Amino acid sequence: MPDQPHVAPGRDKRLDMFRGLALVMIFINHVPGTVWEKFTNRNFGFSDAAEGFVLMSGIAAGLAYSKGLHRANWAGARRIWRRSWTLYLVHLLTTAWAIAISAAFALWFAAPQLLHENQVWVLFQKPLGFLIGVPALTHQLGYTNILPLYAVLLLATPLLIIGALRWPRILLAGSILFWIVTGQFRLNLPNFPNPGGWFFNPLAWQVIFVFGLLTGVAMKQGRRFVPILPWLQALAAGYLILALLWLKVPVIKETMNHFMWILNRQVGLPFYITAFDKTFASLPRLLHVLALAYLLSTLVWVRRVSASSWAEPFALLGRHALQVFATGTILCFVLQGVKDVAGNRFLLDTFLLSAGLSIQFCVAWLADRWKGHGRPHPDSDPLSRSSGISSQGALQTQEKPLAAAMPLR
Repeated sequence: MPDQPHVAPGRDKRLDMFRGLALVMIFINHVPGTVWEKFTNRNFGFSDAAEGFVLMSGIAAGLAYSKGLHRANWAGARRIWRRSWTLYLVHLLTTAWAIAISAAFALWFAAPQLLHENQVWVLFQKPLGFLIGVPALTHQLGYTNILPLYAVLLLATPLLIIGALRWPRILLAGSILFWIVTGQFRLNLPNFPNPGGWFFNPLAWQVIFVFGLLTGVAMKQGRRFVPILPWLQALAAGYLILALLWLKVPVIKETMNHFMWILNRQVGLPFYITAFDKTFASLPRLLHVLALAYLLSTLVWVRRVSASSWAEPFALLGRHALQVFATGTILCFVLQGVKDVAGNRFLLDTFLLSAGLSIQFCVAWLADRWKGHGRPHPDSDPLSRSSGISSQGALQTQEKPLAAAMPLR
């Protein structure tokens, strides 16, 4: 029988803490050129905060919505689709602000660089296509493109939850098979008016979301989707160490890259197995985020740290992820413009990032006071109620242990 740990009373704060940390790292990475981006998790493994955030979104969706869809209750489905609509509107808002900020730096600070970055330039070269593509989600500016991914995944979430409740292994197998087919035939949603497809390809990234969703559904039922197994812990830790050495030790990096080249060019394994492609959630990146989540979810000290006072600021961000992410996205365009004018300077970069994060903490604090008078909300979709989106009738959830997050069996 799988090991079933004791379920402690109260709220498990690990999910909030880790998605708060992910938001901080996403913001730092979205202000490129600072020394601080060297310390975000993407420099120590194959995956980055985006994979972690989508995985936690799946976990939280399973926690928040699985009870309401236990008997194919389509009222619960409508609640999920309303969240998707809200994310779409927030995406349009952040996109409009990104364009306005880019234009403001060009007009008032003689700094047109932003107009030529982050896909804003398409507005001037293909204006009619741009005006169609933005509301149709076929054209997405850089640094604003994770919300469309999540909004699309939420559209499919009711069916995914029903599958997770009734046929979890079949759902997992189908998701992996769909990921393989997507990579094999390079399937993607259109990127009109430019060629290519979405940077965050929902057809591939669904596998990360489904892994999380299955974990969240199991947590809601008071069980682990994958038990704590010493050999699996050792395997996950070994892969994480390999990834770290691969990135940091030149001779290992050269050797392993050559080995992957042989697997691709001579053995004939496809790119989504041997490359580090983010758009198609390639295998090295996928395994890395799964291994990291599994290992962290099995360590006792992680739970203790997440319940400590120092972790509360990050949990605060995580409880109001939508407001924080939207604010951070707008701020990152402002800070990019400032850096285009002032250049890369350590003290300035430190001040800009500190100011930006302070504003986001203030937004989260105000949202917390406004929504719950300082009391943390129940676990829910990280971009809905606990993240500050209005959700009348949202499901109340009890704490479940953060499962050994990955169904790798």
